[in-house]
Amino acid sequence: MPRHIALVPAAGSGSRFGANLPKQYLPLAGRPLIRHALETLCAHPRIDRVVVALAPDDVYWSGYDWTDLRPKLMPVHCGGVSRAASVRNGLFEIAGWARPDDWVLVHDAARPCLSSGMLDTLFVALSGDPVGGLLAMRVADTLKRADAADRVEATVSRDAMWQAQTPQMFRLATLQDALARCSDVTDEASAIEAAGLKPLLVPAGAANLKVTWPEDMKLAELILRTREQER
Repeated sequence: MPRHIALVPAAGSGSRFGANLPKQYLPLAGRPLIRHALETLCAHPRIDRVVVALAPDDVYWSGYDWTDLRPKLMPVHCGGVSRAASVRNGLFEIAGWARPDDWVLVHDAARPCLSSGMLDTLFVALSGDPVGGLLAMRVADTLKRADAADRVEATVSRDAMWQAQTPQMFRLATLQDALARCSDVTDEASAIEAAGLKPLLVPAGAANLKVTWPEDMKLAELILRTREQER
């Protein structure tokens, strides 16, 4: 049976965030931001290994205790200058010991609110799927396209529009080949699309948010604290 391997690119500097250390290590609900997603991935019974693609000069990772996430957790200092480069390098590391038909779930380090239920939904939806797919959310707001002066140029129909999330799950060989052909992408699904395939959109909710700006930290903490209280 094909295995499920999670890959978390975590080589970014978080420069847009304006913090004094990489965003993935900022404290969130008492833990480094990245740890929340890693805990969820490592705890899921269908995930066999969790590979973290760190920057070659990362000096922060070793400052935390990750013992309880072993033996699934596998940090590798193979990150690149972009997210796509980190994913490509991570896939190269995985290909050294995984099979071509193993599933790889690429997940953003800055999506701390991933839940076991979201992973279950993804696994069920993609069971037996020939292509793979990604968690995503239907766009509910009205969309505006701006001109160079940030004035509204047009209103864009939101019909059939989705907001891409992660994990994005594809076969190892398929994803490696797609990224080798199309490296200038912001997510894995884009490379798969460029290869002529159609990834499946798997509905997920707004709780699977990506921490991009400082105000996102408060919302993410609220989600995590609420979940903890409901257990």
